[in-house]
Amino acid sequence: MLRKILIANRGEIAVRIIRACAEMGIRSVAVFSEADRHSLHVKKADESYCLGDDPLAGYLNVHRIASLAAATGCDAVHPGYGFLSENPELAEACEKRALVFIGPNAEVIQRMGDKTAARKAMQAAGLPVTPGSAGNLANLDEALEVAEQIGYPIMLKATSGGGGRGIRRCDSAEDLKRNYQRVISEATKAFGRADVFLEKCIVDPRHIEVQVLADQHGNAIHLYERDCSIQRRNQKLIEIAPSPQLDEAQRQYIGGLAVIATKAVDYTNAGTVEFLLDHDGRFYFMEMNTRVQVEHTISETITGVDIVEEQIRVAAGLPLRFQQHEIQRRGFAMQFRINAEDPRNNFLPSFGRISRYYAPGGPGVRTDTAIYTGYEVPPYYDSMLAKVIVWALNWEDAINRGERALNDMGLYGIRTTIPYYLEILNNPEFRSGSFNTGFIDAHPELSNYSYKRRRDDLAAALAVAVAAHAGL
Repeated sequence: MLRKILIANRGEIAVRIIRACAEMGIRSVAVFSEADRHSLHVKKADESYCLGDDPLAGYLNVHRIASLAAATGCDAVHPGYGFLSENPELAEACEKRALVFIGPNAEVIQRMGDKTAARKAMQAAGLPVTPGSAGNLANLDEALEVAEQIGYPIMLKATSGGGGRGIRRCDSAEDLKRNYQRVISEATKAFGRADVFLEKCIVDPRHIEVQVLADQHGNAIHLYERDCSIQRRNQKLIEIAPSPQLDEAQRQYIGGLAVIATKAVDYTNAGTVEFLLDHDGRFYFMEMNTRVQVEHTISETITGVDIVEEQIRVAAGLPLRFQQHEIQRRGFAMQFRINAEDPRNNFLPSFGRISRYYAPGGPGVRTDTAIYTGYEVPPYYDSMLAKVIVWALNWEDAINRGERALNDMGLYGIRTTIPYYLEILNNPEFRSGSFNTGFIDAHPELSNYSYKRRRDDLAAALAVAVAAHAGL
């Protein structure tokens, strides 16, 4: 078993990994920029080391991360998600220093990170993929020719990267001409590559993804699916496991496809195979994420499997502890990404000091976060502050529990997406369990809520003011 792990990340995922290490008797090493000096992951780790003044450069410096891990006596590096998590160079740098990279090998990361190579691999494995260009586009003329062949609308995408960046929908040749150089520019800036491809746009699909685990001994399983259709500008907001929109036959089918995909590329560790489901009930492979997902929590909740712990065990060379028939799901879980944004003001980022914070609790409620009362939210990173996860035996109870938990949560000093999510939970379409990726755009009224504070919120704010005045 591994003895000491450097966590090449920050925020709530770093805290999540630190907690897994603590349960397994593994020492944890945190890294931080000067902007993160007072972050919770720094406080909770067994050791912590500063990466410098630049808020981002240190977290993205492959060789500094790997060298620091070796110098501090670590035997492994966990990349979390974002930053270097899908960068094959980090996996290679770890290998050169005899460090274990907690994830798949560099070749698999490279292959599945290249969306055109991933499409070809999945086609060879027999998975359905959307019609599109055979590979990267040579120029705008080729893009126009392919688009004409498959028909508009199309999606123009950066070949590398993810996170919803470098993606544009084009409904006509004029749209394609207007967006072609824009996507290339976005791809170059975000991922360092100008390569783009295009594929048929599945209009308002359901976004369904499957959590997989695979070890170094040829074993691969799935932990059922997640529904990530509630999203804005390709950024997920609310995730649900399992999907309330699939029947059992669909569930078994897509889980089987995900395992086939995993084995086809000799994948190891935790990963996610993402699909689009069209209005005719057809699934299409979208991409494979070669890392732990933000929303891994809800798969853990319905199956009882600690995914981060399994990641560490697999990286240490141990076999999976579960066979597919032993994985049972129970109930519904829902995750809310609590972002420092103001939905009423076009989701403008909201940074500053958290004057008071308390987490929701009670049955079936989990909160993953790195914030605390007095924490200064920096403007340099992703806006997600916390993840609120709820579980219940049935769909209706999960919705009601989610509403209760969000109302329970106290977070003052900045604007958040909490009131926006409460509006979603009260939407009849959502409550019926029937929605797609066009849900947010179709309901602009969701952001028309009042800023008027609840009576108990006001009481809490007054209590804070009184306590501060009294020097408590």
